Parts: sequence; C-alpha cells; structure tokens
Amino acid sequence: MEPHERALENNRRTFLGQGIAGLGLLALNSLLNPRLFAALAAQEAGRWRGAVNPLHHPAKAKRVIFLYQAGGPSHLETFDFKPKLAEMHGKAMPESFTKGQQIAQLQGKPLVCFGPQHGFKKFGQSGQELCELFPHMGSVADQVCIIRSMSTEQINHDPAHTVMNTGSIIAGRPSMGSWVFYGLGSEADDLPGFVVLLSSGRGGQNQPIAARQWSAGMLPSKFQGVKLNSTGDPVLYIRNPEGFSAELQRHSIDAINALNRVQHTALQDPEILTRIAQYEMAFKMQSSVPGLMDMSSEPPQVLEMYGARPGDGSFASNCLLARRLAERGVRFIQLYHRDWDHHAGVKVNIALKAEEVDKPTAALITDLKQRGMLDDTLVIWGGEFGRTPMSQGGDGRDHHIKGFSFMLAGGGIKGGITHGATDDLGYEAVEKPVTVHDFHATMLHLLGIDHERLTVKFQGQEVRLTFTSGRVVKEILA
Repeated sequence: MEPHERALENNRRTFLGQGIAGLGLLALNSLLNPRLFAALAAQEAGRWRGAVNPLHHPAKAKRVIFLYQAGGPSHLETFDFKPKLAEMHGKAMPESFTKGQQIAQLQGKPLVCFGPQHGFKKFGQSGQELCELFPHMGSVADQVCIIRSMSTEQINHDPAHTVMNTGSIIAGRPSMGSWVFYGLGSEADDLPGFVVLLSSGRGGQNQPIAARQWSAGMLPSKFQGVKLNSTGDPVLYIRNPEGFSAELQRHSIDAINALNRVQHTALQDPEILTRIAQYEMAFKMQSSVPGLMDMSSEPPQVLEMYGARPGDGSFASNCLLARRLAERGVRFIQLYHRDWDHHAGVKVNIALKAEEVDKPTAALITDLKQRGMLDDTLVIWGGEFGRTPMSQGGDGRDHHIKGFSFMLAGGGIKGGITHGATDDLGYEAVEKPVTVHDFHATMLHLLGIDHERLTVKFQGQEVRLTFTSGRVVKEILA
C-alpha cells in the first residue's frame, strides 16, 4: 500500500471508529432517556418549552400555586365537621374503627374521642361548611372545592412530605413542581419556572423542611425548585460586589459558558447544558428579582386585603408574592407554611394558624379572580396528612393518614362543591376516596398533561409522578 493510500485508510478507520463511538453514545442516551436527551440538546436555543409539546389535551390551568400547610392541619378544625364526634367527646374510640390500623404516637395507648374544638358555619350560596375560624375563606366558598376524602400512605412527617411532593416514598424522585416545569416549560424569561417560598408563625412546632421536597430527582437540575428567601436578600449574592459592573458580569458569564460549551462538545453530557442555562438565568435574575420583591407599586388596599407587610417573611406577604410570580409567568409556585403540627393545644393553636392563613388565602383567590387569572391558575390548600379524631395528651391530635381534607380553586375546578366524605368520626375516607396519586393525576390533567404519558426512563423503568396508579377525579372538574 502506498503511503498516501495508508493515510487515507487510517483516516477512514478513524472516521468510522469515532463515528460508531458517537453513534453508540447517542444510542445509549436515547435508550436511557430519549425524550429528555433530545429536548435538552436544544436547550441553549432559548427558553425551555416543555417536554409535552403539544399538550396531550386542552388545558384548563396554566400554572399552579400550592399553599402547602406543613405539619398536618386538622381536617376536624378546618373543613370537615363531625357532629357525631362532638357527641362522643371523652368516650372511648370504638375499636371497630382502629383495630389493626396504623397509628403514630398513640399506638398502644387508650384511644379517646376528641370532638371538634371550634364550631362550623355554612358559607356562600353553596352552603359550604367551614370552621368558623376561617370566615375569609368562607367568603370565597362558592369559588372553591373541598375534598374531604383525601388519604396518603406515610404516617410520619418526612416520608409523608416525600409522598405528597414526589408521589413516592423513595427519595430522589422528581417533585411535582419539577414534573410540571419539565412537562410544560415556563412562561418567564427572567425567573425560574418553579419557585418555593417558606414561612412560619405561631401556634405549632416548626416543621422541618428539606430541599429534597422540591428536588428535580433524576431530571436535570434545571428543573428543581428555587427557594426565594422571604426576608433579607431573596437570593444569596443577587447583588454584584462593589466595583463589579453588570457589563463585567456579562463578560465573565460569556467566558464561563464558552468553556462549558467546549466541555459539552467533548463529553456530550446534558447536565452541562443545564449549567449553561443556569448561569444565564442567574444573570437575568439579578435584574428581575429586585423588581419582583419591591412591592412599593402595590396599592395600599391590596396590601390590606392580604394583610401583608412586605419583607416580614409572613404567609400573607408570600401569598402576595405568589400572585406577582404568577403574573410574571412562573409555572409552579409552592408556599410552605411550617407549623401545623398540633400534638397539643389544638384549640388555641388552630386559632393562631387561622389568623395567619385565612385572610391571605381568600385574598389570593379574590385577587386572581379580579385580575382575570383565577380561571387558568390552580390554587391548592392542604398539607401532608390530617389529625386523629382521638386525643393526644388530653388536648392534641396525632398524625392521621386515613382521611383528611384539601381545598382547591380556579384552574378548571368546579366551585361551591364538596367532594367525598369521611365516616361519622372523621377517621377514614369512605365516600369517593382520593389518593395522593389521584390528586397528582388530576392536577396534571388540568394542565393538559396525561399523567401516564409524562415519563422519563430511569434504571430501565418508565418513571412518572403518579408512580403506578392514579385516576383523574372528574367529578370536581368544571
């Protein structure tokens, strides 16, 4: 073989070898996660447009605001009045209800009926029954649906949070906000698609909250929730150091991303594209977040309606901030209010919590409606589980998973209705039960997503938010 022929042959072999290796890498990635890999390859071209594009069916909601009451609010002092339980106050809980059932800290102890600690009233033309501690929420009773037949799988806080947020007890699965952001993308150019806000107040144990509750799991980290601080700087290092201009910051990011693109070309790792996108988002947030948090433009009557004092880190201020985030195109907004864990002093502590959440919850629903946004914004109010109809320590309630309540409004939800029921003592959901997977399936359905089709392949399995079950609760849809 002549030298030029040998060189040509070597080049041909090199081309074929490298080409086959590249095809192999592409094939491997497509087998592992074909939709995700293909979509991420176009990430640098612009804002993430969503993996479900076009939608599986017409959507009623464009965004979600989840008012997450962490710690387990008692359905018996909020949305589920039980006159029979009141009659049996102080008497032994019938064994027929509890025998062989999972109970948290009351296991092996005398089980005594503990009646509702506050009265209930009917509100609105629909006559929805709510605890009298929530008159403002009662004022929007005709706008909301109360589900009284929720149930969940895990009886302790941390695993119950995991199930409610990810649909699975297995740590490391994507949170519901991450699934929604991944599926639909975001309408915001200069804010994250999934934002988390935390608050706490009086009247309960301050519930620990872990970042894994808004994790992206096996999805790229681009889709994880971004926690904004409610007091002080909303994001650490949101301001440039003195003497460091925006122009210099722009040049620095351009240089870093150029190096990242070189690395991506060499490694073809989709997570590098995520890193590039996050640098760009961080730069944009330096301009957008200060304006977002500056509520000086809000009319005094709006601040009064919410009971908000901007910068105080309260649930009320976070509700107003949630509306501002929704206006700016954020897809999933989750507010954690953290001290609903009432093992003692239910009567006093529920009253304190009602003072904090009643007015701003109603204000958010009213404000969204006045702005023409309630029809396409799904508002959810609820926690990880409920509380027992039996007393703990004389004046408290233990964790309870067999029956509890959620409240939903807007975004395709039928207003002025109550769905499902627990038994006469509020122990178990006996009429039209709704599981966490059913709730997730219904939420995705309202957003135009078939929960069985929003999946990613991971470790040889098609993983989805609803795990292996879930049905759309069509009875509550408008």
